[in-house]
Amino acid sequence: MRPNDKGWFKDYLELRKTALMEFSNPEVRKASHPEYTLYRVIQPTGLMYGQSVASMGIADIDHWDEKEKLKILLTESLISSSLLFYDNPLKTEEDLSKAIFKTIENIGNFYNSIFPELATSTKTIFGRKKSPLELAETVLNKRIEHASNFEGNFWIYFFHNSLLFLDVFIFGQWIHTNADRIVADFFRYERDELRFSVVKVMAAASHANKEVAMEERRLYEYFVESTDLSVQRRKEALKIFEEGFAIEDINLPSENSWILKRFFLEVAILTIWADKKVEQVELDFLKQFCHYLGFSDEDLENSMISIEGFMLEHWGELEYFQDKQDYQQVSEQFIKRVARLAEKNKTRLIKKIHENEKAAQLMKKASSNELTLEEKEKVRLQLLQVLKSIPTFGILALPHQFLTLPILLKILPKNLFAEGVI
Repeated sequence: MRPNDKGWFKDYLELRKTALMEFSNPEVRKASHPEYTLYRVIQPTGLMYGQSVASMGIADIDHWDEKEKLKILLTESLISSSLLFYDNPLKTEEDLSKAIFKTIENIGNFYNSIFPELATSTKTIFGRKKSPLELAETVLNKRIEHASNFEGNFWIYFFHNSLLFLDVFIFGQWIHTNADRIVADFFRYERDELRFSVVKVMAAASHANKEVAMEERRLYEYFVESTDLSVQRRKEALKIFEEGFAIEDINLPSENSWILKRFFLEVAILTIWADKKVEQVELDFLKQFCHYLGFSDEDLENSMISIEGFMLEHWGELEYFQDKQDYQQVSEQFIKRVARLAEKNKTRLIKKIHENEKAAQLMKKASSNELTLEEKEKVRLQLLQVLKSIPTFGILALPHQFLTLPILLKILPKNLFAEGVI
């Protein structure tokens, strides 16, 4: 399968059929709020940051170019969003097929209605009506071509392509409406307002330390050029950036969803990270912004953990971050943050390890004997499972490859074993 070949969407569905069946699992659908689950699905892929680093278990993905990867990530995110918020139970493979078919229909209609710049004819040049699959494939090809391709520079790529996440968010709302002209006008307006809100968040974050770095200025100009803003809005955006923008003037809608607010928060964090230095005044800004969004300091800490975890998991693929000193600093910060979280949840950790017989037995053995490589890997996977079973960690997308057994043992409370776990 190659996402640039004609018929790729059909091949993708066949290839990912088993993975998509996971969304029909009642435990997955009811384990937490759908927005939390969607965040755990999307955040590790890099789509929220305009990246395309997830392999998704597809063997040939390393041979694809960046736009091919991004196209599949967007497709999977749209389908995942639709399935997680699907109203009816998905008990059988037939139920799942119907849900996916409805989603495919909605993808073509959504982009044709809400993205006029991507308008695609529903008929071929010979007058034959295109199937929903053909229409969705064509419009997704256009959407990714409309995105930017700046390989090798994380920040430029982020500011251009992170807007794809807003596609997923708006699509999740749009599929539950009757798509008449008035509804389409509303969602086009919402799309433009949300994009401009991202511009405002970036402007406010860039001015957090009262000094706009050259890197931040360049990135902001790139971003404004990529958002399809009107000439008037572009002028307004550049004026906002030059003069600064107060948090309380951002005017985010009061009914924002959790995942949308999380996206805005992480846009602010990454904007501040653009010059590699995070000053105390910038951390103070992030706390203020958190409270403005209705989040707590703990939510800010969780977002920092998620972003740092993503960076560490994919450091080798994000060339901008391939600096040893930076890696060590981010690694140490991440371990300290997660260790603090583990300490807060120590009682729950003890309880969960007691309940997990495999983990308890192997950890007991490790206290007096050297484990084999296979046993060490089993302990690592069991400990990850224990962490994910705790609600506080459940919202986080933990970096599995980075969290080796030695690092997990650094994260766990030091006196865990002394308190009767084994």
